Amino acid sequence: MIKTRFERGSRRQLRIHVMPTKRFKTYAISLYAGVPLQETTVSSVALTPFVLRRGTASYPETTQFREQLEQMYGAGFGFDIYKRGDYQIVQFRMDTINDSFVSSADSLLDRSFSFLGEVLTRPVVEDDAFRATYVQQERENVRKKLEAIVNDKIRYAGERCIEEMCKNEPFRLHPLGQRSDLDSIGPDDLYKAYRGWLDNASMDLYVVGDTSLEEVEGLVDRYFSLDRSSTPHYRGAGVSAQAREVQTIVERLDVNQGKLNMGLRTSITYSDDQYASALMYNGILGGYPHSKLFVNVREKESLAYYASSRYDGHKGIATIQSGIEIPNYEKAVSIIRQQLDDMRGGVISELEMTQTKAMIRNLLKEMQDSAFEMIAFDFNRQLSGKERTVEQLLEQVESVSVKDVQEAAQTFNLDTIYFLRDQKEE
Repeated sequence: MIKTRFERGSRRQLRIHVMPTKRFKTYAISLYAGVPLQETTVSSVALTPFVLRRGTASYPETTQFREQLEQMYGAGFGFDIYKRGDYQIVQFRMDTINDSFVSSADSLLDRSFSFLGEVLTRPVVEDDAFRATYVQQERENVRKKLEAIVNDKIRYAGERCIEEMCKNEPFRLHPLGQRSDLDSIGPDDLYKAYRGWLDNASMDLYVVGDTSLEEVEGLVDRYFSLDRSSTPHYRGAGVSAQAREVQTIVERLDVNQGKLNMGLRTSITYSDDQYASALMYNGILGGYPHSKLFVNVREKESLAYYASSRYDGHKGIATIQSGIEIPNYEKAVSIIRQQLDDMRGGVISELEMTQTKAMIRNLLKEMQDSAFEMIAFDFNRQLSGKERTVEQLLEQVESVSVKDVQEAAQTFNLDTIYFLRDQKEE
């Protein structure tokens, strides 16, 4: 396995992480900006990158903005918005070809930083407000994305389970915000919110490619007109792992297939030494095609069209998602609960252990073929405060025993059962 290390620095209250390497033909650039999930800001923060990608001071028209990327040999530019723990993260990404592969008069890395710095700090502004047409159009764009979740019943059930499970926590909020907020966000309101976000977000800039920390720090000084007093560190999410009476939520909509989702809480998070055991727990329970949920709920009993689990190591939550025939609800709940009991009882075969370790090993090794995957993995360090390399995690996973998984299973407590079903009365 290739050892990968980031060099660390900072400029303009921006944490900088650079991996100098000639392995890739491109420069991978990621800028993460995170703020606490809050009802009052979640929608304006979500809307901000949509408006920023419409134009800048130098390229105010969206066509000019896109042409500039084409002139950089088709550089890629995009963004994501998601939540990690109790934070809302905006991630900007650029993928630019290495200078040594093109005959460009100017450094493409230099031009990429000029472009990204302007996107972030010099948007189109008219009378101390964002351009009104851009705000109006992007509000509709975000609204449609939120409506698409409602129309995708698998995603909708997953979101609703989390909403009910975390109804008194920031984690209930969707990273794209709330439809009810959008109409009240005007161009001037959004610009003020953007200025506050720019000043207060926790910011990390990553670069992987044929460059150096010194060069990247110089580019940040030159192109990022940030005037920040500090860059906050992330704080761990509020983890509530105490067992409580399981709540059951039944929602009725116009659906033909039932969506059964379950939420579990655990005290194990990314920063814990037991994290590798929790990864194994999720993998054996429902993370892969050989997992207990897939084999027992879907294959043996033919109860589910799909059955899987996910583990959020930054929040200490695991979720189970399955699609079932509506009359099979009680039986499906019973069999899923049995899998949870089996995990607690250590009913885990050597084959399940071996296959799960192989799957995790392959994922970790494949990660090193992608600059952006390596960046994403290292960003966990910033979020959690835990120093853990890919090599260290792989060693920890390989050493996990059945007893370790069983001990981890004791910490996973069923919290919420959410069932989306039809509107017919029984």
